[in-house]
Amino acid sequence: MSSPSGTTPRAQPTESTQPTDPTEPEPTGPVPRLGPADTARLAARVLIPTIAQGAIARRPRVVGLAERLDLDARAVATVQDLHRRYGDGPVRLPLPVRRFALVLAPQDVHRVLEGSPEPFALANREKQGALGQFQPHGVLASHGEERAERRRVNESVLDTPQPVHRLAGDVVATVREEARLVAQQAARTGRLDWAAYSTGWRRAFRRVVLGDAARDDEGLQQDLDALRYRANWSYFLPRSRTRRDRLRGRLGQYLERAEPGSLAGLLAQTAGEDSVVDPVDQIPQWLFAFDPAGMASIRALALLAAAPEEAGRVRAEIEGVDLDVPQELRRLRAAVLESVRLWPTTPMILRETTRDVSWPTGRLAAGTAVLVYAPFFHRDDDGLAVAHRFTPELWTGEGHDGTAGDAATDWPLVPFSEGPGVCPGQNLVLLTTSTFLATLLEHHDHALEHPASLDPDHVPGVVSPFRVRFRTTGR
Repeated sequence: MSSPSGTTPRAQPTESTQPTDPTEPEPTGPVPRLGPADTARLAARVLIPTIAQGAIARRPRVVGLAERLDLDARAVATVQDLHRRYGDGPVRLPLPVRRFALVLAPQDVHRVLEGSPEPFALANREKQGALGQFQPHGVLASHGEERAERRRVNESVLDTPQPVHRLAGDVVATVREEARLVAQQAARTGRLDWAAYSTGWRRAFRRVVLGDAARDDEGLQQDLDALRYRANWSYFLPRSRTRRDRLRGRLGQYLERAEPGSLAGLLAQTAGEDSVVDPVDQIPQWLFAFDPAGMASIRALALLAAAPEEAGRVRAEIEGVDLDVPQELRRLRAAVLESVRLWPTTPMILRETTRDVSWPTGRLAAGTAVLVYAPFFHRDDDGLAVAHRFTPELWTGEGHDGTAGDAATDWPLVPFSEGPGVCPGQNLVLLTTSTFLATLLEHHDHALEHPASLDPDHVPGVVSPFRVRFRTTGR
């Protein structure tokens, strides 16, 4: 897949070949620290709204409030102001109990993400506290050799580098079947909203991950959702061992079934009963990750509905091709990537220093939580001309006039992160979301009712997927 503006994709270091920085300056003193007033502003306008919306499971009412108040736009403006006044960071936050630092410079995003897991560990303390609620042995909560082996298994099962997964025949058939049902229901009622969309999407991804037997397993979904909402509180809320044991037992049954054509079937073949990998504990992450993918895809549909010219290009791409045949649908994939750029499903990327790390401006001590606020870099109109514009050309390699884009850009657009911690399921997510959207668009039109004023040339900071609504007609 092309990277933004047609550039060559940045090399993704593997676990065994970590990037080094031989020019790293000698430590001097600590990096600059925010003043008390700026820390209060950062907390009130960035940290608290981000946490309140739900880091692991979105809270619909809070996200709806954030949409009405455009809170993410205010958050981006706050970080922009800090960057102008403090310069290229990072900057420390003067908090009494825990060491935090905020990344402000675009080049430092690449340094932190490509320098994972050493010296920037992915298994940040807050992340471990959150994911411990439902996947304490998952790859994102791991470090060292355990992480390396779990990552290897995840990449193998998810076919990380492949745009079209080796199970794509089964995946595409499943996704299209569920998407057709959603489209048909929407045409009968004349309405497509999040409730109908997410019901079909969740049935599709449960079948992709666990097999057809899991299609209507709402009990499993309810347990996972409840644990994810608890995970929003990280280590501040005790673990619900009864619910987690019930979820783990149910997932273990699907893994034992190892239904052909499912990711669980591949996992059973790849990992067996490896005690280091803990195969059962890898599955919740896949189910978890597919949920925000549905949010990204319904917002991509909203963007297309608001941008008739791009919608026409998408229709031209899918017309006259056999959508039952697995393939890269480049424009739909680009629409999903733009949806995640404009509204990141992981707004706060977390790392933790495993040793003292130096910058030209000073030193970060070991054990510092490093924060990368993705909406700032994705929406910084000081450095990115198309920051607030729906621009799928960033991902198709075309300029606005249809020519090749600017190959010199190296701006940190990281909808799926980057480096050794890049989402191993990125290509599978793009395959499933683009197939789902193509099926919805194949024989139906979806006119956007909410947000009715969505302007593709100046996209708001927040669009709640839970409030997106379309008027659907057959074609």
